[in-house]
Amino acid sequence: MKPITRAVRVVVSDRAQLSAFPGHPSSYEITDPDEVGELVAVLADAPDQPADFECMCQEERGLRPYDAAGQRIRSFEGHWPGLLDPADPGSVPGRQRAAWAAAAPEALWVYAEGWARGEVPEAGGVRGVPLGLVLRWLAAPVGGRGAARMVARLAPLALLEAATTEELAWAVRETDATGLDGAVEFFASEGSTARHPKKRRVGATARDLLLRHARTRRPEHLAVLERRVLRAVGDRISR
Repeated sequence: MKPITRAVRVVVSDRAQLSAFPGHPSSYEITDPDEVGELVAVLADAPDQPADFECMCQEERGLRPYDAAGQRIRSFEGHWPGLLDPADPGSVPGRQRAAWAAAAPEALWVYAEGWARGEVPEAGGVRGVPLGLVLRWLAAPVGGRGAARMVARLAPLALLEAATTEELAWAVRETDATGLDGAVEFFASEGSTARHPKKRRVGATARDLLLRHARTRRPEHLAVLERRVLRAVGDRISR
């Protein structure tokens, strides 16, 4: 059996926390060398199962460390260190979410920090932040499959879902290419497509910008946008 000290990546399955901690993913990866080292030190004396062991437990909690060649080293199914508790700000997922919040646009720091703590701040409490900034925040890369990747999507989406279609259409018209990445992501999301058809109509300019950008940069969303983003009669939106 390979020594666990060869681990360079740990895949964490944690479905037990899905409803208990907002924005916590059902699985994530730890790849930072220092974080992997911390976890390896905790797991060194823990009971383990063979690398090919698959747990059938209902909560589906498990740790699977991998070596540099991508081979699974061991499987830990019953041992759950506090280092992985998402409610602990000092845990690995807690630190990853805190780093994501610290990288948020300055105007959204307080809002992002609330999400990082496991709260769901009221979107209406965020005042005076341009929607174009939120669109760019949604498009900002988080990196890898870490524990912050879900909250990095949910937090900006919540702000965009609270905006009117007219406000969003103006943001589309005024934003840059990065913001259009976020706009395509939002208008293809359930928060937009589930709106009443009357609230999915945007002016011709905004719709054409969305479709053109999706066609060249986000083709996986093009079909959804073509079906669900409806064209208003002319550019009726006014400020």
